[in-house]
Amino acid sequence: MEAYSGFAEVYDLFMDNVPYEKWSRYLIEVLKQYQITDGLILDLGCGTGKMTRLLAQAGYDMIGVDISEEMLGIARMQEAEDSGILYLNQDMREFELYGTVRAVVSVCDSMNYITSEEELLTVFSLVNNYLDPGGIFIFDLNTLYKYRNVLGETTICENRTEGSFIWDNYYDEEEQMNEYDLTLFIREEDGRYRKYEETHYQRGYELETIKKLIEQSGLEFLACYGEDSNEPPAEDCERVYFIARECTKKEN
Repeated sequence: MEAYSGFAEVYDLFMDNVPYEKWSRYLIEVLKQYQITDGLILDLGCGTGKMTRLLAQAGYDMIGVDISEEMLGIARMQEAEDSGILYLNQDMREFELYGTVRAVVSVCDSMNYITSEEELLTVFSLVNNYLDPGGIFIFDLNTLYKYRNVLGETTICENRTEGSFIWDNYYDEEEQMNEYDLTLFIREEDGRYRKYEETHYQRGYELETIKKLIEQSGLEFLACYGEDSNEPPAEDCERVYFIARECTKKEN
């Protein structure tokens, strides 16, 4: 089953501990650091559009791209009438835009869903292609430390009136692949619960590998920071941010 099909219905419910507001403040701070205070921005892997809407509220013109039509359906339902957000149902490995954008952002470990270096290079190259001259790319990644030491071989369960889930996690150290099987019970209008099952795959990457792929794509690597800091990531950091810049196009 395609990832985030059944889970899309209760994604925001079970992810209500994700600090989107804090992340948005960090993204806006970085964007302003590079003189991007307005204009068109792409949210790659936008999901239900929480970050997309927060950046739109901050004055940016937003495009959201996601592979899950179910997630985008929820994003569109929650969109304010005057937000002007354009949502596109596309795979980030082959996304197409009508023109270039001032910046691309991707959060909540969307890039970890790209499970081969070749495909990740393709994504980075597409980002480079659709950035304005000097445009900025900001994205986060779950770290190998998180997959190995925090998630590992664990089972996570949560039960609420609207729905319940069981998350069985497995991590393959040799392949650096993280698999989690989701079993979902989602309440329907008649009070009965429908069962859904999904399997998600994410890959962890060495930080030097990401830097190499950024540079191979034609982007300029600028920085890698640990979450909640402007310092290089510590060994026990669970999430890192990368910042890269378009550096080959010329201004008109």
